[in-house]
Amino acid sequence: MGCALRPPPLAAATRLPPPPHPLGRERLPRTCGSFLLMGIHTVLVLSADLADPDLKLLAQLPPETNIAVGNSVEAFQRLAADATVILSWSMAGQLLCDVFAMCPKARWVHSRSAGLDGVLFPELAESPVPLTNGRGVFSQSLGEFALGAILYFAKDFRRMNRNQEAGRWEPFDIVEIAGQTVGILGYGDIGRAVAARARAMGMRVLAVKRRGPSLDDADPLVQQVFPPAGRVEMLAQADYIVAAAPLTPETRGIIGEPEFAAMKPNAVVINLGRGPVIDEAAMVRALSEKRIKGAALDVFDNEPLPDGHPFYRLENVLLSPHCADHTPDWTEQAMRFFLAQFERFSEGKPLANVVDKRQGY
Repeated sequence: MGCALRPPPLAAATRLPPPPHPLGRERLPRTCGSFLLMGIHTVLVLSADLADPDLKLLAQLPPETNIAVGNSVEAFQRLAADATVILSWSMAGQLLCDVFAMCPKARWVHSRSAGLDGVLFPELAESPVPLTNGRGVFSQSLGEFALGAILYFAKDFRRMNRNQEAGRWEPFDIVEIAGQTVGILGYGDIGRAVAARARAMGMRVLAVKRRGPSLDDADPLVQQVFPPAGRVEMLAQADYIVAAAPLTPETRGIIGEPEFAAMKPNAVVINLGRGPVIDEAAMVRALSEKRIKGAALDVFDNEPLPDGHPFYRLENVLLSPHCADHTPDWTEQAMRFFLAQFERFSEGKPLANVVDKRQGY
């Protein structure tokens, strides 16, 4: 998994002083027993923007904690030998590979992102060091985006906007979503957030799970669970298909030409997970030839989406520039999750969101 991009060299390590309440935000409560430190920890924070305001929240770590923030290998050279924690805040890839190699005492790596492409490189995957991610922090907003996309196509909001801008009064029929079927490919936190909202609207929910159906983990939100090999059977029944799977060797291109051929003519594809989970060329053909109704996309093979890409001109595409989870406080939520994780780590408690490094999520 690629450690391909090397960030530009910049910046020295920064020790964040404990400022007064930053930006007026409420500080996490700190009592004498707030952190029961098992030794003094050194935390390395990989951040593309050294002026990121959410970095000020790191001042809420115990005062004994050594913190270095940087976006180059040189920024971490002084403290790396003693580092116990690495936070991949807004940089990963080659820099994370290099920094991890400098940290023989590393005991935990945390990624702000839920997706792990560019984070789970071989040296980390093969090490005993636990990796955690931001899974679940952004799921509710992504579930709302999926529901919004379903309603966008069912009610044909694009046509309403076009008629309004043209000053045209043109009544037309719309679709009621109650009783329609949502098929979710990748039933994790995001998939469950979508399922909860779809069921609340009276929709039928199907899901593909890596382990397939199981009597031990029956989910009241889902009418039927399929194994990955049964995905075509699920897709053929779905009016809306939500891709929420992580990117792994097994999921790359899992929706391709055969899957599009199995879809209903009125099917809408919604991708919230990772762009390469769907064969982009096959999707462009299906949309251009009107073999499916439409697509709502938040993630892409290449980001930013290149100029002149067909997705920009296709009228049956709702395009989000990978910001469907960008609420005003999304990065603050991510940092507060890390702070809560650090408290667990310091107290010797089990970490949340531990990644199965063999499976890749």
